[in-house]
Amino acid sequence: MRVKICGITQPEQSIAIASLGATALGFICVPTSPRYVTIEQIQAAIAQLPRNIDIIGVFANTSITNISQTVLASGLTGVQLHGDESPAFCHQLRQSLPQVEIIKAMRVRSLEHLQTAANYTKNVDTLLLDAYHPQQLGGTGKTLDWQMLEDFSPTCPWFLAGGLTPDNIIDALNQLHPNGIDLSSGVELSPGNKNLDKVALLFARLKSV
Repeated sequence: MRVKICGITQPEQSIAIASLGATALGFICVPTSPRYVTIEQIQAAIAQLPRNIDIIGVFANTSITNISQTVLASGLTGVQLHGDESPAFCHQLRQSLPQVEIIKAMRVRSLEHLQTAANYTKNVDTLLLDAYHPQQLGGTGKTLDWQMLEDFSPTCPWFLAGGLTPDNIIDALNQLHPNGIDLSSGVELSPGNKNLDKVALLFARLKSV
């Protein structure tokens, strides 16, 4: 199972988190986010990482030109779309970045909204389900309604996100069977400053699954 720790801002923490067992690190490329990082900060954070770690840039309602420039400049291996991007936008991005993983995040509002995930599966590699918040795009600490996801079985891999912590991860994985999990605020001291003890505890608990 893939484990993505998102909202990385500090190079030394990226190295430590990768060594603890993360398979992917997420970097927020949304300027309004408290976890925002520049291209230079991403370059510094990934410079000493092993090549098998996925480097995911998180964007929201950004132009394809801007995304492509950031990917090429910073060495991202994946793009996570966390805004209101349409299936057509995802298709266009795929044409521009054929070698890069495209993840479409959905901030799930209802069962009816969840069903629209099927519209994206032909144009993205991976889905990510996050909790809905009216003002914030992610990292809110809010938990999804897991019961609503019990029958969720898309035709592409998917990440579970939204309020996951070392304390509830086993319950989540006992109830659901995602291909990956994504944590941000659940392993933080403050936005962008990860709690490495919590990250270590997360991986210790995952070993029991």
